[in-house]
Amino acid sequence: MSPRDQYFSDFAAALKYWRGKRGYSQLKLSTESDISQRHISFLESGRSQPSKELILRLGMVLEVPLRQRNAMLLAAGYAPAYQERDLSDPELSAVRQALEFMLAQQAPYPALVVDRLWNLLMLNEPAAHMLRWLHGLPPEVQFPTDGSLNVIRQTLDPNGLRRYLPNWEEVSADLLLWIQREAMSDGPGSEATLLLSDLLALPGVADMARLPNLDRRALPFLPMTLRKDDVELNLFTAIATLGTPHDVTVHELRVETFFPADDASANWFRRR
Repeated sequence: MSPRDQYFSDFAAALKYWRGKRGYSQLKLSTESDISQRHISFLESGRSQPSKELILRLGMVLEVPLRQRNAMLLAAGYAPAYQERDLSDPELSAVRQALEFMLAQQAPYPALVVDRLWNLLMLNEPAAHMLRWLHGLPPEVQFPTDGSLNVIRQTLDPNGLRRYLPNWEEVSADLLLWIQREAMSDGPGSEATLLLSDLLALPGVADMARLPNLDRRALPFLPMTLRKDDVELNLFTAIATLGTPHDVTVHELRVETFFPADDASANWFRRR
C-alpha cells in the first residue's frame, strides 16, 4: 500500500475510528465479536496489541472494507491479508471475462467498469460512441482504461460533460455521494479525501453539494439528461458490484450500466 493508503498512526486509532463510524459501543462490539469488553478497551488505549486473526475478526464484525482491513493490519505492524492485483493480472482473467460479457450484453446501451473512485477501467462500444459524440471526436479515438480518466471529475468539470448536462446541478449531489462515502470510509489523508477536495473545488460544485436532493430517487438509480444540438437523451444508471470478493481490486469494482428513460433515447442508441 502507498503511504497515502496508511491513514492511521496506530491500530488503536483505526479501531476507535471504525467502531465510532459503525455506532458500536465497546459492549456491543464485544458481544458481536466474542472478545471481552476489557480487551477491546485495552486495544483502544494501546495497552494490548492485537493478533492478526483478531484484527481480521474485528474487521468482519465492523464490516470494514478490504482495503481498510489491510490498513488496520499495517497500523498494527502486520503484512496486508488481501491482495490488490491489477485487472490485467492473469489471476483475474475470469473476472475480466465476466466483465467483458456484461459490457457486451448491455449493448446497444452504454456500460462502464470503474474502481471505487470512479476511475475508468473498461467500457463498451456504445459508451465510447456516446463519449465521442458528446466531445465531437472521430470514431478512431480510444479512451484510456488505465484508471487515468475519472468519470465523476469528467462529468462535473465545466469543460467536460457538464456542458451537455442541463440538469447537472441536480445530479452533482448524487455523484458526490459515492466519493463522500469512500472518503468517510478511508478516513483523513486518503486518496478518496483528496479526490473529494478536488471535485468540490470545481466551479459551482460545492454549492450544489450542500443542497438537499429531496426529489431524487435513492441510489443506485441516477436520472440524468444529456443534450447536444437537437438531441436529448434521458438516462438512468444502475450500479453493480461483484459478490464475495477476496481481492481488494475485485471488491472495489463497480459496473455502471446506462438505460434509456424514454423511447426517443432508446431509439437513438439502437440506430447506432
